[in-house]
Amino acid sequence: MPLTRPMTSDELAGLIPHAGTMCLLDGVLAWDRSRIRCIARSHRSPDNPLRHADRLAALCGVEYASQAMAVHGGLTGGGGRPAAGYLASLRDLACHVARLDDIEEDLIIEAENLTGEGSRVIYGFSVTAGGQELLSGRAAVVIDAGGLDRGAE
Repeated sequence: MPLTRPMTSDELAGLIPHAGTMCLLDGVLAWDRSRIRCIARSHRSPDNPLRHADRLAALCGVEYASQAMAVHGGLTGGGGRPAAGYLASLRDLACHVARLDDIEEDLIIEAENLTGEGSRVIYGFSVTAGGQELLSGRAAVVIDAGGLDRGAE
């Protein structure tokens, strides 16, 4: 595996477009060409920007997974910030808890590149804590959709 030590939140912040408290991941534990495993503690933070009515819904785990996918794209693309990616669809999304803010353990976010063709990538993902699966699904991501020529139809 290319990772010789865990990446810190400061190191991975350069791989995603988010800054400050919106950078939800705390580190990368492991990665290779097809998978990434990240850790997050921000779900317990009272200033988590995704909180609503002092709660963090389990569906916010999709954003944690999306950030892990973006970091993976940066790492496999040579260590720079990847082209913009847009979540096009979610499939087989399963939430096994209602919220994340009451989870005491750190979140482990895993994403696997299942297939990628040009500007479209499909990842399988899961968010777990203490060995319990909290959220899982598949995400279709369109890379650099803003760069497509919309006038050529």
